[in-house]
Formats: sequence, structure tokens, C-alpha cells
Amino acid sequence: MKQVSRTIAFDSHAPFEFVDITSRVRDEVRGAGVKTGTVTIVSRHTTGGIAINERDPELQADMVDWMKKLFPPRAGYRHDIEPIDDRLNAHAHLASLTLRTSETLLVKDGDLDLGPWQAVFFVECDGSRTREVALLVQGTE
Repeated sequence: MKQVSRTIAFDSHAPFEFVDITSRVRDEVRGAGVKTGTVTIVSRHTTGGIAINERDPELQADMVDWMKKLFPPRAGYRHDIEPIDDRLNAHAHLASLTLRTSETLLVKDGDLDLGPWQAVFFVECDGSRTREVALLVQGTE
């Protein structure tokens, strides 16, 4: 079995944002030389997560609005009293509890095996920032 580990870095640009990383993940999978297997995508952050969902700007706007309603900033959270990095981001930590830290997807014929409407997103809950996700591609050549 072959295993290839990679890291993808990117910037987010909004406090809540769905950053489409599908093409970056796909490029890494194609370059790994694995024909059949899996890729695991892991968020390296506590204020963001990984989601598989539809790539539709209106739906993404709806999802961002939903998260803002559920997790409003500066709502008297205890974590915001003495922020660690000068960010009042308790809402972002709470929002990330609704997300997955990782997703595992199938690799078929050397490519991501996604449904026709599926895309891979890093869900930003505390932007704008530079973010990283770790990938592990494993399977047979």
C-alpha cells in the first residue's frame, strides 16, 4: 500500500466562509500516484472544519447566514473575556463543534470519487486567516 502525506495552505477572506478546496485536493490526489484508495482531509484548526456539500454560491450564502444566526460574535462568551490571540472568537470555536475535523473520500482511477454536486470545503469560522489542511492519500498504485 502506498501512502502520501501533503499539506495545503490557503487564505480565507471572511469571518464565516466556505472555501472550496476541491481542485487543490484533486491535484494532490492525482499527483500521489494512488489508483484505488482513500484520501483523508484534516483541518489543522479549532475554529474551522471540513465539509462535503454542494458548490452553489446561493447555498453557501445560506449556510453562512445560518452559522451567523446560531453563533453570533460578541454574545458574552466567557472565552472572549481574555482572548488568547486578541481575537474574540468563542463563537468560532462553538461553530466548529457543528463541523467535522476531517473527511475521508474515495479515490477511484487515480482521482477523487465525488458525486456530481459534491465539493470539498474548508469552513472558516474565524477569518480572515491563512489556513492549512493535511491530506493523507493511501491505496494501491
